[in-house]
Amino acid sequence: MSTPLTRVFAVGITAALALGATACGANDADTGGEDGGGQTIALLLPESKTTRYETFDKPLFEAKVAELCSECEVSYYNADQDEAKQAQQVDSAINEGAAVIVLDPVNGAGAGGMVTSAQDADIPVIAYDRFIAEADYYMSFDNETVGQMQGEALVEAMGGEGDILMLNGAPSDPNAAQFKAGAHSVIDGTLNILEEFDNPDWSPENAQQFVTDQLSNYDPSEIQGVYAANDGQAGGVVAAMTGAGVSPDALPPITGQDAELAAIQRIIAGQQAMTIYKPIPIEAETAAEVAVKLANGEEISGPSDTGIELTEYEGVPSFIFDPIAVTVDNVNDTVVADEFYSVDDICTEEYADACSAAGIS
Repeated sequence: MSTPLTRVFAVGITAALALGATACGANDADTGGEDGGGQTIALLLPESKTTRYETFDKPLFEAKVAELCSECEVSYYNADQDEAKQAQQVDSAINEGAAVIVLDPVNGAGAGGMVTSAQDADIPVIAYDRFIAEADYYMSFDNETVGQMQGEALVEAMGGEGDILMLNGAPSDPNAAQFKAGAHSVIDGTLNILEEFDNPDWSPENAQQFVTDQLSNYDPSEIQGVYAANDGQAGGVVAAMTGAGVSPDALPPITGQDAELAAIQRIIAGQQAMTIYKPIPIEAETAAEVAVKLANGEEISGPSDTGIELTEYEGVPSFIFDPIAVTVDNVNDTVVADEFYSVDDICTEEYADACSAAGIS
């Protein structure tokens, strides 16, 4: 997949967060060594079943750190949705002398102890994508708005009425609660929820099994729409319904999130109504900017190089980014225009005719 990793989004705001491509090691309190060698920045992501983390967040973050600080090293950990494993990884990062910890927690509400351990070792913590109380900085998308946008798209696609299944994210993920609240604020009183499921690990497999189970209680024609909190689950929904004999051309409107390539292709083919595109390069690159600056012992002020103002969320200095709803009508103007995917990525032989019909070029 031809995704540029070092592209900076053109937001049009002059950067005041001047990090520079200087070597790290300026902060004597850090553990980069008395000789002024490069610092280690620890990046801890929560799981790998959602494709965005390994495909985008990790390489984008690493590339931006390398651009800003040639002597810095990124130490990467993935918790595989295991909270205890992530706690051990934080301990490892501390013991290995990380100058900064960038933490996307498996369980945001339970990550306070990890933050305290790091801060007790004079290591600042950036809460990445999921909120952690008492973190030094936080960056994410406007998550309740994400749920509202999904709910609005589903209501519109269903003509304002009908029966749905609702598949939410993991209860341990604070973002999932915000997506769910935002979606319910639109759906409740408008659509009828037949059954609702909080997927414990966001996995497509659990989503597929849940829908398969519901199809033993409901005829497919009774399920007139599906709220799926992310694209992985949307894929599980499609697999369950087509496995039960529903034609791909007769699937009900299904929502999604993360703008996964497979989801964009399903949208082009008419098998998924929409997804939420969160320009991950803005998030990953802003995290890298802040991490490098913290490693250098410099003050954080906004806007960032990506043009995002420094604000506050629940008492934590924060950079909050705007999500974008993607349907078949604006694929060209969003993920293609931003070079998130190329037309060749999307329009493989299987989807060539659908791309042509949708004007994807």
